[in-house]
Amino acid sequence: MTGTPTHCPYCALQCGMTLTDAGPGAPLAVVPRDDVPANRGGLCQKGWTSAEALTVPDRLTAPLAREAKGAPLRPCTWDEALDRIAEAALRLRGAHGPDAVAVFGGGGLTNEKAYQLGKFARVALRTSQIDYNGRFCMSSAAAAGNRAFGMDRGLPGPVTDLARADAVMLVGGNPAETMPPFMRHLADVRERGGALVVVDPRRTATARQADLHLRPVPGTDLALANGLLHIALAEGLVDEPYVAARTSGFEAVRTVANAYWPERVERITGVPVPHLREAVRLLARGERSYVLTARGAEQHARGTDMVGAFINLALALGLPGRPGSGYGCLTGQGNGQGGREHGQKADQLPGYRSISDPRAREHVARVWGVDPGSLPGPGRSAYELLTALGTDGGPKALLLFGSNPVVSAPRAAAVEERLAALDLLVVADFVPSETALLADVVLPTAQWAEESGTMTNLEGRVLRRRRAVAPPDGVRTDLAVLADLAGRLGAPGKWSDDPAEVFEELRAASAGGLADYAGITYERIEAEGGVFWPCPSEDHPGTPRPFLDGFATPDGRARFVPAEHGGPAEDVDGGYPVYLTTGRVLAQYQSGAQTRRVRALAEAEPGPFVELHPDLAERLGIADGADVRVTSRRGAATARARVTDAVRDDTAFMPFHWPGEGRANSLTNPALDPVSRMPEFKVCAVRLEPAAAEGEPVPEGDGTEERSGTAR
Repeated sequence: MTGTPTHCPYCALQCGMTLTDAGPGAPLAVVPRDDVPANRGGLCQKGWTSAEALTVPDRLTAPLAREAKGAPLRPCTWDEALDRIAEAALRLRGAHGPDAVAVFGGGGLTNEKAYQLGKFARVALRTSQIDYNGRFCMSSAAAAGNRAFGMDRGLPGPVTDLARADAVMLVGGNPAETMPPFMRHLADVRERGGALVVVDPRRTATARQADLHLRPVPGTDLALANGLLHIALAEGLVDEPYVAARTSGFEAVRTVANAYWPERVERITGVPVPHLREAVRLLARGERSYVLTARGAEQHARGTDMVGAFINLALALGLPGRPGSGYGCLTGQGNGQGGREHGQKADQLPGYRSISDPRAREHVARVWGVDPGSLPGPGRSAYELLTALGTDGGPKALLLFGSNPVVSAPRAAAVEERLAALDLLVVADFVPSETALLADVVLPTAQWAEESGTMTNLEGRVLRRRRAVAPPDGVRTDLAVLADLAGRLGAPGKWSDDPAEVFEELRAASAGGLADYAGITYERIEAEGGVFWPCPSEDHPGTPRPFLDGFATPDGRARFVPAEHGGPAEDVDGGYPVYLTTGRVLAQYQSGAQTRRVRALAEAEPGPFVELHPDLAERLGIADGADVRVTSRRGAATARARVTDAVRDDTAFMPFHWPGEGRANSLTNPALDPVSRMPEFKVCAVRLEPAAAEGEPVPEGDGTEERSGTAR
């Protein structure tokens, strides 16, 4: 028996674990590591059962292809599959130009795969049409962080710094279910006498552990943040010397905040004035406090401004750039941080460089051995890309790695239609996901324990993922697939399937960028237990706390950005009188393609449900456990009712892990943030009613779209 130290395949906490191979036919054993600060020997249910996903009964072990549209998927050889992809890409590019072929990636891909995917799109395909599902997860916080600090780094320091805090405000996050070992650090805060403030419309498992729970109306977080800043100003809690020395733009924000007096904010948000005052006082009373945001503050049509308003609050209190204090974002997907740093985002090149910057283009082109003029410009963002597929002027083919948009994209039925309209859909996955079942070619690829690489967790710490077991016969790595396709397409430069070689190229491509990995080596990661970026040279210690000496802005000052509350893109009305918000549950992860196949997790949370308040359930005649139909302007979904006072009486909640009738993203609003292009997953208007009797048709919405697809 041999043990391989590695990290969990799920969330961005990247908990340490050891995988033990007991021999042929025996499953890998999972043992938590206590030498990884993020989890300190703990794992959640998903982590404990993670190895079981490698051997699920429907694991793909041979490529699949259709002979024609509508024909069934049949096994084929790798040469047949790759030849077909390359021939179609060349044919479509010749007929319609390079943007006829698009690429869609994922926030769970290793740094090496994210990097090579971005290079493949721009060099082998020469397409600008590449984005990834991280656009749906962290893009608003990234945009707000870049705007305020000049840099997007999830947490402002190691996660263990939180334990010494006097107060932590967590906005729109539920780590008790999404990353349970993280709660150990918040528990340390409370054990030391500190306070936890949670902002969430639901009384989640995390909110139940809070000292103070603020329950705003969905979509009103910006008004809440401005109101908290108003109180800080009125009560003399603003750190005026810090604001003067380390920030710019405060006067414009002060003017905006003056209009958000507590009673007005209570009317907008539903949060009582005493709770507003207590929240600010808890944050301001100690020397060390944090404001942390997550998806609940980001997934809005004005998510960048919402997150920015909480950054304004943190800056006014003097938190960012001070030891033991700051603002941070709880990154969601396993490599959500690294996945957006190295080129699979529509507007970025490796090192978190702008693809529109001539110097960035020249540097990266030199590493790739191509002419900078041959690199395309920025392409469409994720939702815009998905809805352009198969349209006039849109891509005719899509290569998709590490994502399942049939379940995870907003207004998912429309996205499903666009995928079906493509000339060629290629999906690389390890199981027949809902998106893979629509594909023309399916490529079976290796999984986390079957390949090596690096991941960057929510702290900005670059970690090693190590191969513990060989993939099944017939399965290839994503790097091998991309290298083989690049050769078939006649792409210039070097294309390796060795993660170590790809990482060496990534180091060179990122050198000098904001996310500088030049000084990070596999050997250093091994020796130091991870290295924090930026790390520009091998003798550089890495940067666990990047803002202590100044911010990454031209003048070194953090920037306040004023923003006014405007409400959700789609508000409730007589026809759709209830707010719907979506999220995750403990036993499932993202689109559920992995976790729904693990028996223990499927038994723990077997299917979709709708949470609604007892008063709302009584008014609508819906009993606990009964099927309820939820309808929005985009479609309908049916799931079991869970009647609970954990949710507001004007709000329903659905998790988004399931396909079919219970698909929550059949309902969600794709209204896009104008800066981050993040869709408004967290709030839309719906109506609820007892489900139709068997044989009775379920309406697909009333056909109106009132602002549902437009940016605000």
